[in-house]
Amino acid sequence: MGTKEQVAARIEDREASMVEFLSDLVAARTVTGNEGPGQELLVERFEALGLEPDVWEPDPGRLRDHEGYFETSSFARVGYEGRPNVAARLAGSGDGPTLALSGHVDVVDVTEDEWDHDPWALTREGDRLFGRGAADMKGGLAAILLAVESLRDLDVDLAGDLLLLSTIEEEDGGVGGTLSALERGYVPDAALVAEPYGVPNVGTASAGVMYFRVTVPGKSAHAAWGHEGVNAIGKATEVYRALDDLDRERKARIDYEPAYRATPGLEGNVTNINLGTIRAGDWPSTVPAEAVVEGRVGWPPGESREEVREQVEGAVDAVATDDGWLADNPPRVEWFGWQAAPHEVPEDCEIATRAKRNAEAATGREGQFIGGSAGLDERFYERYYDVHAVSVGPEGERLHGADETTTVTSLLETATTLAWTALDYCGEATDD
Repeated sequence: MGTKEQVAARIEDREASMVEFLSDLVAARTVTGNEGPGQELLVERFEALGLEPDVWEPDPGRLRDHEGYFETSSFARVGYEGRPNVAARLAGSGDGPTLALSGHVDVVDVTEDEWDHDPWALTREGDRLFGRGAADMKGGLAAILLAVESLRDLDVDLAGDLLLLSTIEEEDGGVGGTLSALERGYVPDAALVAEPYGVPNVGTASAGVMYFRVTVPGKSAHAAWGHEGVNAIGKATEVYRALDDLDRERKARIDYEPAYRATPGLEGNVTNINLGTIRAGDWPSTVPAEAVVEGRVGWPPGESREEVREQVEGAVDAVATDDGWLADNPPRVEWFGWQAAPHEVPEDCEIATRAKRNAEAATGREGQFIGGSAGLDERFYERYYDVHAVSVGPEGERLHGADETTTVTSLLETATTLAWTALDYCGEATDD
């Protein structure tokens, strides 16, 4: 039996251990901003592997001048104290290249009454696992640990190093997580991120994501004399219509085929502008003097952040130009929170082709290169450090929603793919 076959068999043998660890991770309620409890579990597992984990809290002062930096909403809310990243290095015995296996420990919050299962307790029903983060992406972290533990069990000696990373706040932009790790010096030759892309598919692109706020002025008055006021909600409705028109125009104009290779419903919808919140007024009998609308714009590779900002701001400016009140009292557009640029990795680069080949061998199914519909940490590697990074991870359904779920089978297949790709990419050390 060859090394790969032995590793795959060992991964199968460790299924129960993987599920138990994932159960512990899900129970640690690591909603973005409270990642510490989950990171403690990773530290324990790294130490059990005989590794020396590096544990640090991000320093925004060292990151602010970086091109990829923006102030995340979670940092603005709670800072970085008590929110560590964790890294460990499994040193190789030769001069092979360094590969990072990376994942984020934070998850989005839940509305518990929408769930049929306890979101904070991993539930198994046959092959299927339910729980917040089971797929996105504590399942990926469990698969990374399973892959490395199985290699260690078999005393596989890699020629190159493995970097193991568990990072924070990916769901909020990843600045204090993956960017902080890269700036700390954890820069590999290539990276695999265990996002739930549905092994054997391999993710080679991510979307740009930006949040914006439009403050629309009105003029307050008593409702009985409403003719003397200007209703900011009504004016905000005009802004909504303009941005909705821009959204439809962009959808008709912009195409990115990898985004819908595995999800056909995304065809014609690879870019989107969503207005998600509105705040206005404080009393039914008062004409509101201000409306504040917040939204998100997402788009695939092909446009810069500056180009997209100009289009959004231009649509709002056009409303003001055509409206007598807003011409003299123009809406104000601000950009906050997520300000991520898109990225794409060449589909013929070494780490992408090796990962896909191993994923197909591990699953017995044909995979596709996909991506470009979500903002991902992979962009930091590719855009700012010239490091090819791809996504290889388990199946995932209802991500960010109620009854998030993955499968045991796809987690085992992910672990096998990661281990085999580490063997191929880093190489096995040989005795001279």
